[in-house]
Amino acid sequence: MSEKRIDTVEKGNYYLVNGLNMYYEIHGIGKPLILIHGAFGSIKTNFGNILPTFAENRQVIAVEMQGHGHTADIDRPLSHEQLADDVAALLRYLNIDNADIYGYSLGGDVTIQLAMRYPDLVRKIVFSGGPSYHPDGFYTEFLESDKMMRPGKPWKDYYDSIAPNPSDLPIVAQKIKEMTHAWKGVPNADLKSLKAPALLIIGDSDIVSLDHVVEMFKILGGGVPGDLVGIPNSQLAVLPGTTHASLLKRSDWLISMIMEFLDAPMPK
Repeated sequence: MSEKRIDTVEKGNYYLVNGLNMYYEIHGIGKPLILIHGAFGSIKTNFGNILPTFAENRQVIAVEMQGHGHTADIDRPLSHEQLADDVAALLRYLNIDNADIYGYSLGGDVTIQLAMRYPDLVRKIVFSGGPSYHPDGFYTEFLESDKMMRPGKPWKDYYDSIAPNPSDLPIVAQKIKEMTHAWKGVPNADLKSLKAPALLIIGDSDIVSLDHVVEMFKILGGGVPGDLVGIPNSQLAVLPGTTHASLLKRSDWLISMIMEFLDAPMPK
């Protein structure tokens, strides 16, 4: 991993990338860890409980994507690929040449795209909250639920308090819905070709079926007898009694598992 450090701690910065005035925060000093929120999320609502602990030993760079948090929407559709391109451009600007990436929900999909499109930028990846590589993995009830396609009240209230244009929320919600239903997934061969070790974290009552995540884990090299062949590069964690939303509250579990995974030596 890059040992390059940013010597000053900055907060509340913007960078114009691909026509988007993208908001980001930098906390702490150390090896870079990038945090990417989920749909309707923000740095505070998705990572507020865990960011301070990560920043004790890491240079945490947390972003807010198009139409989320402090970053205004612009006249272009949302796509996992475009959002990954935006994050990559920001990392280039910050002179981050190799980093660990942690994405929640939609942020996990963007993390997968980053690892595929910019392998030189990515060391290890963590995908928590509904890890998926194909739309068939989602529960039908999730895809058909309007409730899941709009933010809950606490998130909406926070969005209204910080967004440059709060009235854009219905437009952003429609773009998220269109992106979700248009997503074709990641081909098995592309997923299998990923070089970055991955940690998949899912709640046992998440928005994606456990069978689907286990299959994703196997494609990434998991599901083997470790005592005979060694621990695979990728890992899987299933959190008991945990939904998609409540996973964000499992701070102690997340911190312990994620830091152990990231701090372990890279496989040879």
